[in-house]
Amino acid sequence: MTDARFEDGDDAPLALRALAADDVPVLSTLLQDAVFPITEMTYDRKRRRFALLVNRFRWEDRAAAVAAGRGVERVQSLLVVQDVLAVRTQGIDRADRDMVLSLLSVAFTPGADGAGRMDMVLAGDGAIALQVEAVDLALRDVTRPYLAPSGKVPDHGM
Repeated sequence: MTDARFEDGDDAPLALRALAADDVPVLSTLLQDAVFPITEMTYDRKRRRFALLVNRFRWEDRAAAVAAGRGVERVQSLLVVQDVLAVRTQGIDRADRDMVLSLLSVAFTPGADGAGRMDMVLAGDGAIALQVEAVDLALRDVTRPYLAPSGKVPDHGM
């Protein structure tokens, strides 16, 4: 038996899960520069579930798109965080139903007994903090990729 190689993968929709702190940076990288209207953010307190429907930049396809001379893509993806005890936001006017947010990163800060805080940093000094009982995130593409409306790779001037 051999380990899987990157080249063995095909161009299928992503379906990934993070169940440990070390898994979170992988999802964070894939979610960098995802955009979403504030109306696509929901917290179900009873089920202890927080969800975002985002338009994710397809970082995993960027090099192939540039090499082939075709446009870069986005895809709608669902990010679901389970075992959420509380949600706090900063720098977000939740009454502004037309607000579009841009996700820069997702990080986990461990607490006692596997619990901790999931921090989602947004462009423009916004943030979403989730108190979680455990790390349990799922990221799943739910549409076919589409050409990025801007036609450009996100650039942070770095």
